[in-house]
Amino acid sequence: MFSGSAHPKLAEEICSNLGVALSPSDSQRFSNDCLQVQLLDNCRQRDVYIVQPLVAPTQDHLMELLLMVDAARGASAASVTAVIPHYAYARSDKKDASRISIGGKLVADMLATAGVNRVVTMTLHAPQVHGFFSMPVDHLTALGELAEHYRAQDLSNAIVVSPDFGNAKTASQFARLLGLPVAAGSKQRKADDKVVIDTIVGDVAGKRAIVLDDEIATGGSIIELMDKLAETGVTEASVACTHGLFAGKAVERLRSHPAITEVVTTDTVPVPADWPELKVRSVAPLFAEAIARIHAGESVSSLFDGVDPAHAPPQPKLPL
Repeated sequence: MFSGSAHPKLAEEICSNLGVALSPSDSQRFSNDCLQVQLLDNCRQRDVYIVQPLVAPTQDHLMELLLMVDAARGASAASVTAVIPHYAYARSDKKDASRISIGGKLVADMLATAGVNRVVTMTLHAPQVHGFFSMPVDHLTALGELAEHYRAQDLSNAIVVSPDFGNAKTASQFARLLGLPVAAGSKQRKADDKVVIDTIVGDVAGKRAIVLDDEIATGGSIIELMDKLAETGVTEASVACTHGLFAGKAVERLRSHPAITEVVTTDTVPVPADWPELKVRSVAPLFAEAIARIHAGESVSSLFDGVDPAHAPPQPKLPL
């Protein structure tokens, strides 16, 4: 097990859960801004796992990951698994404008060219991104972990709300785990940090909202949704996401909003040091169990029995 420089704390916690040592590595930046990576442990005929979420500075961390993979292949590793808790380029998943790049597919191809044999990731921005990879992908979900946070609360007057229709299917599954109704916002994205939500589909009046999103970057979508929810009679909301990127003014926006009672996220990416009220659910045990099962040749999808049918084994077919 190796870690890049993006999130060594998560790698250490995964290793702790696995009962193995985190092997050392060394990354250097030369005067011409080029990176060099050296793995400081024997990789010959070993199954190598490299933990590196793609977080800011994303391009540096992506290049570091590619160099670590190349170093492992050059050291005669039996296999190389890239553990990418947050795959940033999943948002670049379609051609929605003329002459636009599809970064999600390009980065997947780069990983294959570098020599990655398998990818372990969590909560891709869109399901089709899974198909960008030419190697096996173990796609984990944090829905069960986030649901555990809310099961300890009084949910008698709560409703799960998705900021947009694209995330509505995941929000519906989350709502089923909690036994709650679901609603969704009708969102139009004007720019990376500017969205407009026209209306809320669903009966939210007088209820406590649990807003679920896959990731929060600038927080613009959440604030816009909160304003629209306030117009429809929602007085307070809890916000939950898998990837808490909290870029730009996100922390200030979310902490200062009067209707947001709590924000819940996981540790797929480093958490802000200046936000002690942030509720963080660790996914290190989930990644550790997935890696242990991969290494032993056991089922990973069975981890999610009863959590999400998209990740769990196929159910028996209904009789015709």
